[in-house]
Amino acid sequence: MPLKAYGVLITQAVGTRREGAADTPHYQIHLKDDGGTHYRAAVNVLSQERPSELLYLVDEDFRHPVTARLNGLPSGWNTLPPGPGGPNLDFVRGNLFDPAKMRTLPPDVSGPDNDLADVLDHYVQRAVEDGEARLYVFGERFGPEPAVKDKVFGFLPGNGLHDIHMNQGNSRKFQRDDGVWQDGGMLVHFPAQDRWVGIFLAFQSQSWHTDDATGHALDDVDGDRPEPGTRPVRIVAALVNPPGPAPEAETVTLINASPAPLDLTGWHLVDRIGQSSAVPPGPLAAGACLLVRLTGGAQLGNHGGEITLLDAGGLKVHGVSYTAEQAAREGWSVVF
Repeated sequence: MPLKAYGVLITQAVGTRREGAADTPHYQIHLKDDGGTHYRAAVNVLSQERPSELLYLVDEDFRHPVTARLNGLPSGWNTLPPGPGGPNLDFVRGNLFDPAKMRTLPPDVSGPDNDLADVLDHYVQRAVEDGEARLYVFGERFGPEPAVKDKVFGFLPGNGLHDIHMNQGNSRKFQRDDGVWQDGGMLVHFPAQDRWVGIFLAFQSQSWHTDDATGHALDDVDGDRPEPGTRPVRIVAALVNPPGPAPEAETVTLINASPAPLDLTGWHLVDRIGQSSAVPPGPLAAGACLLVRLTGGAQLGNHGGEITLLDAGGLKVHGVSYTAEQAAREGWSVVF
């Protein structure tokens, strides 16, 4: 069953509190929207399952079409309907970042800049001090509870959100929370520099190969399924805005970075709403590139989008994204 109330909270940061490293600690953020309503964001910094340290990734110059899709949403809580095409986060299908670049940190240890709470504190405190920065926090809402004060910051009514992490591919114990296009995360926008920071968290016990309908982890009987982004065939470029009238000849360029040929028979390229185009079958030589023309199926819009490469078994091999700004130059390929 997916999360009951998934969405994005758009607010300013007011303050923070750390809970140490006991039990299931959280990094707590006090938030307030433009209407004066207070919220608490409870961010996990330790897993209940081993290995307990969370995976994290911070992109200090986050560029992805999801930021444009957030335009027009009001301050406060916004429920997001399931499915692609909107501002929902999906770590597997949304190509928000390269999972292979995620790292682990302990939740809270003595000393500066050496634990996950320190990482979160660095960016949230910057937002507090900035005064104009906006936090876009994705997860599941709790409350409001009209007669119950918030247990951390004491405001009334108690109100906020949690599950601010990957919400699919869970172990059997937490499988009830699985779903697609409902991952948590935090984006921080600093308007003076028009800069976005993306902060993404996941549990080491979660799978990066998940069912497209349920978000459940796909069985890995042999234990040999590599994470997306760790296999040698990658998307290196795309011509998303070809010159001339529509329909245009959009192309995607693949490279085999390995020292051995790889058979691409049955592989597909998928766009942001799940439409697919076949990759030409046959082997791709070591070190060689392949220009794939998208004829029917997948389409690359000029307003930003995502491109995903799937193997013959339907498993994600690699994925990229591009913004409207990158697609604006007619006839120029976007290089990833």
